[in-house]
Amino acid sequence: MVEAKPKLPRTRRDGNVYIGEGVKFERIRRITGYLVGTVDRFNDAKKAELRDRVKHGQG
Repeated sequence: MVEAKPKLPRTRRDGNVYIGEGVKFERIRRITGYLVGTVDRFNDAKKAELRDRVKHGQG
């Protein structure tokens, strides 16, 4: 089996290689069992569930 190598940008600096530096990505969250970037496609009930849930670690 051949291992596929990702084609991410590599930056060499100070003798180190940094892989993926400068790659833009969108925040992905796990909400009510789904991995989502945005909630714009959620129906009203799912948005209410998100709004009413307890948020931990904020302070």
